[in-house]
Amino acid sequence: MTEKLFLTDAYARDVTADVVAHTAEGGIVLDRSVFYPTGGGQPGDSGSIAWAGGAMSIATTIKGEGDQIVLIPAEPNALPPVGVAVDVSLDWDRRYAHMRMHTALHLLSVVIPYGVTGGSIGAQRGRLDFNMEDAPDDREAIEDTLNSHVSADMRVSEEWITEAELDANPGIVKTLSVKPPRGAGRIRLVRVGQGSGTVDLQPCGGTHVARTGEIGALRLGKIEKKGRMNRRVYLHFDS
Repeated sequence: MTEKLFLTDAYARDVTADVVAHTAEGGIVLDRSVFYPTGGGQPGDSGSIAWAGGAMSIATTIKGEGDQIVLIPAEPNALPPVGVAVDVSLDWDRRYAHMRMHTALHLLSVVIPYGVTGGSIGAQRGRLDFNMEDAPDDREAIEDTLNSHVSADMRVSEEWITEAELDANPGIVKTLSVKPPRGAGRIRLVRVGQGSGTVDLQPCGGTHVARTGEIGALRLGKIEKKGRMNRRVYLHFDS
């Protein structure tokens, strides 16, 4: 099992961890990780690790067996031995851009209130696929509302509920094609805003900024037709 440090502190950039296993494909499993693994439309983190006698770049991070998180080396070099302590450094600029865009896409799901059928997060742009027949014709209003949520500098926080509580409130699940993972007994929720000022509350396992003001200005991109009841909406950082 890998302790997921990114869930409790998305701003942690460095950590010292122990190598607990190698995968058959040449991946590295640590006992704890600040690296987020590919999932939920968010790319796996990259960065580097160093240990006594060696160092290597990490190209990406994926989920392994059970609760393992696997670091994938950029080159097929000798791996740090099992049991060795390694210093882990995150590619922070890339991760922080993903955090900003991931939170921005939560806001997009608020401004366009339709079921979400897919999505993707990048360092410069992201997208959501919506279960809607026609493209919205009020692009300027959507963009203005998005940026007003950003300017409001709302707090972004997490909380946990039981699977039974989720079953009693199915409406908080916006994704139609992917359901929150079950089996651990708890579901992580991400809240944008506080109290009566909450604008969004939904299950999410990704990394987010602490306040919406960190996102920066947003620009609505192209809207594509991806089926009779599917529209793909792109969102860009406007800077």
